[in-house]
Amino acid sequence: MSLPASTDLPAQLERLSRLHPKLIDLSLDRVRALLRKLGDPHLRLAPVIHVAGTNGKGSTLAFMRAMAERAGLTAHVFTSPHLVRINERFRLAGQLIEDSDLATLLDRVEAANEGAPITQFEVLTAAGFLAMAERPADLCLIEVGLGGRLDATNVIERPAVTVITPIGIDHAEFLGDTLTAIAGEKAGIIKQGAPVICGQTAPEAAHVIEARAKEVGAKYVPVSVKPLGDGGFLARAPLEPDLHLPAPGLLGPHQMLNAAMAAFAIANLAMPIIDDAAIAAGVKKADWPGRLQALADGPLTQEALAGGVKVWLDGAHNPHGAQALAAALAQRPARRTVFILGMKANKDAAGFFEALTTISRQAFTVQTPDQPSAMAAEILAERAREGGFTASPVDSVAEAMARAVEAGAERIVIAGSLYLAGHVLALNGQIPR
Repeated sequence: MSLPASTDLPAQLERLSRLHPKLIDLSLDRVRALLRKLGDPHLRLAPVIHVAGTNGKGSTLAFMRAMAERAGLTAHVFTSPHLVRINERFRLAGQLIEDSDLATLLDRVEAANEGAPITQFEVLTAAGFLAMAERPADLCLIEVGLGGRLDATNVIERPAVTVITPIGIDHAEFLGDTLTAIAGEKAGIIKQGAPVICGQTAPEAAHVIEARAKEVGAKYVPVSVKPLGDGGFLARAPLEPDLHLPAPGLLGPHQMLNAAMAAFAIANLAMPIIDDAAIAAGVKKADWPGRLQALADGPLTQEALAGGVKVWLDGAHNPHGAQALAAALAQRPARRTVFILGMKANKDAAGFFEALTTISRQAFTVQTPDQPSAMAAEILAERAREGGFTASPVDSVAEAMARAVEAGAERIVIAGSLYLAGHVLALNGQIPR
């Protein structure tokens, strides 16, 4: 099948999205068939660390990338979703992929696919594997898109290490509505001979992961942390040496566990060049946009910052993430916090609001633009009021910012969706690099 070279990346992506009637259709058959036509690039990668979980996947990958780079190594990184530009999903040896390179990759994938039904995420995964196989690197860091067992990334047959970050209830329509069921799906990435680093706080989830590790013959490394008075912490796991690590560069107490999982994953790689000093430096220097990010002066924040109001952005979008956000905000008390919230329609809004009540009960709600699955601002405000909030729907984030400033906010926190986070960063001119 001969296709003209693409020059319009958005149009190309829109065309590819029409190859399957569903946005999400968990399966490995389609992507395996496509990868076979592309020469099985997923079998020619540098050592892979494969990461699944409900929350913390991206932060954990960010810590691992920082650790590897502090040791002088190069890492390819495949993550999802993106915040502003789809290029963010493909970081090759430290640099986001260029539009022209991505378009060329997608041309090759589309030609090989020959019009067969396939989801956009499967296309992007195949493109990512192709890019990572054809450019040298020391390490590949790959994030599961959804679940684990049937996620397109789970064609990786021999990862060096797998990581399963904390599990909560999310995407129940695909993964099940209990922690046990969801843990079973996440545990599907565990492979024989590859240590599995586990950061579970829910015993029922940890038991499922440990049982799967034992079943396939994988070393099980359950991770815990102990905060220290100097702002640092001890990362601990049975039969592993304790790691004394500094305060993470990413904010919030939950980032200690993410950094600890990253540290033990790197330690189990058997790459001596990534020594304790590189691991500690990576913990301090990791950067991951949209995760308790203090917004800079820009078109959206200018008025608020000029008035001394701090503006924070976080991608928390489920109750477990909201709990982590609340704990992080509690460490930085503010006289009056006002939330600006937008969520997808399939999220547990009641659980999300409940987790935030210890911080504030005042919110403005928005509907994320260009997201068909976004909850209407009016409906989200109603859910908030049911949870004890004073909530008002508004037409835009800019209007919500102005209203929050008028309401006397000392701190504004924007949260509820990674898609909303991306919209906010674009409005404020803070494009992830």
